[in-house]
Amino acid sequence: MSGGDVWALILAGGEGTRLSSLTTTPAGLTVPKQFCSLHGGVSLLEETLSRAAVVAPRSRMLAVVAGRHRRWWEAPLCLLPPLNIIVQPENKGTAVGLLLPLLHLAQRNPTATVVVLPSDHFVRDEAVLAQSLQHVARLAHADHQHIYLLGLEPERTDPELGYIVPEERTRLGVARVRRFVEKPPFAMARGLVDSGALWNVFIVAASVRALLSLHSKRYAGLIARMTDAVEQDRLRTHDSLAAERLYTKIPTVDFSRDVLEGQESMLRVVTVPACGWSDLGTPQRVADALSRCRGGRESAPTASHAAYLSLADQHSRQQLSNCAPAHS
Repeated sequence: MSGGDVWALILAGGEGTRLSSLTTTPAGLTVPKQFCSLHGGVSLLEETLSRAAVVAPRSRMLAVVAGRHRRWWEAPLCLLPPLNIIVQPENKGTAVGLLLPLLHLAQRNPTATVVVLPSDHFVRDEAVLAQSLQHVARLAHADHQHIYLLGLEPERTDPELGYIVPEERTRLGVARVRRFVEKPPFAMARGLVDSGALWNVFIVAASVRALLSLHSKRYAGLIARMTDAVEQDRLRTHDSLAAERLYTKIPTVDFSRDVLEGQESMLRVVTVPACGWSDLGTPQRVADALSRCRGGRESAPTASHAAYLSLADQHSRQQLSNCAPAHS
């Protein structure tokens, strides 16, 4: 891989509300999922930083966070350059969450390639995913016209996930995208899995220009307004006054549903072998991940900052509470 312009963009501003029954402390404080761990040790955010390191050094990692989460992200992100921490005024959906850091990066390195990584995923075998991340980064670095998505080989039928239907399954594992199916009924999901559909895990690699072009085909006005706000804020990534004013006026936009769908000609999907991936999106998926990981995991990162909550401990407490006899 040539040049020094491959960046990792880590999305860490979500609330994880569907998991709040497991991420709420006895004192009533809800800790967003990315600042929790599955088994104890480092948080999912720190695991993502380790995952990102296979494609970019920390000097080229951007993290998008929420200002109200500062108490949780300051310690794990302390080794990132301050300008690489982009604070969103509020959550306006995944497409807007991508646009703000992309526009900041376009000011600093307009020819950059980015690998987008959600910060709330758990992966049992990191080595398998790492190999695919390096592969997709090389593809996107060499091809600035297309958007590359990682599609994971499903390990089971799950109607709560999104699916990518490739045009064909190729020997090299790169294919055109035929369509997306978001959270299909179980019977449809089973048919999709049987026909070769892949899990859509929202890991994306592309040039900054290609990603901005993809957004501009639907939201040119939004990009113009956000570009103006970023230029007014210049290099103020923590107290972006123009962005704060703008965010009160812009809509919530979902990247998969509102941007990707209908633009499949610009997309390519790279098949990733099953690697024990989970988005830990619901208490049931946390329970499934805990069950599947009883035999240990591969390539776990070394602890530096302990997570604020262990989902395994929270799950055990919930199970004990559910089993406790009722008092008359």
